[in-house]
Amino acid sequence: MKRIALCLAIAAAAGSATAADPADLAKKSGCLACHQVDKKLVGPSYKDVAAKYAGDKTAEAKLIDKVKKGGSGVWGSVPMPPNVLVKDEDIKILVDWILSQK
Repeated sequence: MKRIALCLAIAAAAGSATAADPADLAKKSGCLACHQVDKKLVGPSYKDVAAKYAGDKTAEAKLIDKVKKGGSGVWGSVPMPPNVLVKDEDIKILVDWILSQK
């Protein structure tokens, strides 16, 4: 529960970031408090997410919704909090970047 509170606090403090570099945007939006590109932290690595959804034509929409609203059960018991302070266009940039990881 403390991890979820930490993620929420970081996301709230970060607000909505605008950055040309998606990795910078992930950092400024608080995503990297729980995720890393190539290793599991609190949540799955971005490479694992990209691999899981590879070939899924509905992945972008699913993940945009998941990032925005939060969720649980797909990657374990730790829920991902909603990211209500991150702009929709920033979430799309982040999701597209995550799905591009190899």
